Amino acid sequence: MQTYAFPNIELVTGQTDSDLTICLNPASAPQGLAASKTLAPKVKAWLLTQDQPTLVIETGEAKSTFDCQTQARKWLAKLDGFQPKRIHVQGSDPAWVKAVVEVLLARQVQLPSFKKDTQAPVALERLSTDIALDAPRLLAEARANGLVRWLSALPASELTPAHYRVILEALARDHGWQVELFDQTKLDGLGAGAFLAVSKGSDNDEAAIMRLRYRPASPKRKVAFVGKGLCFDTGGYNLKTSHMFGMNGDMGGSAVALANLLALTELGSDLEVDCWLALAENHIGPKAYKPNDLVRALNGTTIEVVDTDAEGRMVLADTLTLASREAPDLLFDYATLTGACIRAIGTAQSGVFTSRDDWREALVQAGRQSGERVWPFPLDEDYDSNIESDVADVKQCHPGSSCDHIDAARFLSRFVEKGVNWVHVDLSACENKGGLGPVATEVTGFGVRFTLRALLDSPALQ
Repeated sequence: MQTYAFPNIELVTGQTDSDLTICLNPASAPQGLAASKTLAPKVKAWLLTQDQPTLVIETGEAKSTFDCQTQARKWLAKLDGFQPKRIHVQGSDPAWVKAVVEVLLARQVQLPSFKKDTQAPVALERLSTDIALDAPRLLAEARANGLVRWLSALPASELTPAHYRVILEALARDHGWQVELFDQTKLDGLGAGAFLAVSKGSDNDEAAIMRLRYRPASPKRKVAFVGKGLCFDTGGYNLKTSHMFGMNGDMGGSAVALANLLALTELGSDLEVDCWLALAENHIGPKAYKPNDLVRALNGTTIEVVDTDAEGRMVLADTLTLASREAPDLLFDYATLTGACIRAIGTAQSGVFTSRDDWREALVQAGRQSGERVWPFPLDEDYDSNIESDVADVKQCHPGSSCDHIDAARFLSRFVEKGVNWVHVDLSACENKGGLGPVATEVTGFGVRFTLRALLDSPALQ
């Protein structure tokens, strides 16, 4: 089984020996060099007439974080095929320098490949800049974002719930996390009927909820991350008639939750973190749940099943109950949950919901400042009319056309204990054709930069 590896990159301030200089100020570029070729508008030249190649870029005025990241990604795509071990970024504008560094770091992530002749590319060893940056933060974000992308790109045969648990246990050993396993026997004893309704469709006992704990020496606040980890989703008896290809990535929410834990651990954060991962598959079989089934969740709520392809909210329901019963100061959950969110805002941003109306603007700002943009949706009670049931406490989803991303959030809110500050992220931007922000691959790893910005830098969420 392949393992995730991010190169050990040194990120330093000051001019050092380098194999490539990226000059973000044409006025300070070396004089007397002839361009070998013009790359693109505003990319002035790829200069090869001295010992050290130099890429000269006319950046212009920095705009938003996302715009800087996007433009830098497009410029640096011209480096494809050129793999220097040492790069120096020359420039005085922090926004542009940071964006270029983020792109260069994102380029170092190698997604899983099972081709017979796969060769490891030359890894970047040192990245230097003219101005000081928060190197630990940038490296932690890049490693964590890469972990999300790597896990999400693994084939379903390589990332079964059992294989996933092996990876998690190895990470826990490496980082000193405490591990607690809620297997199906334990969940049955707890009465976690919503999770088990989905997991019992598989002919194995691999499904489980895993809890990973990071405990700093002097914790200031307690944060919980919850992630949907459907390693493959057939749709169940409501079989997907299209778009089943790619459903190996339906565990993206769990990867984001895990990666947030990894980044905070590497940064030595003073946050106490519980990471809850709902690991399962949605299969068809004699024991699989069906439309019109009645399911009783861990907190006693009865659920009328409408569509077996709405399995994500089922496994999250019991996981949210377990997480919120620990009374965290903040609870974030992440899920590749609804097509409705994609239809509403596309794949360049993700949807966000919160139980705190006064947090909405802070969450939007965290998205803008990180380059992982989010758009807020309502969580008002009157939307519950869509999921009222005649036979149970709640319908799993609305039987017809609806604003399903809002319905799903309203459904999930019933499983978050009262008094817990909750943020739900519907990961509509988990994949975006052509890349997103600093990431060039279609699998974007969206969520880590946004969350760290919200948790560590937003006064409203402190």
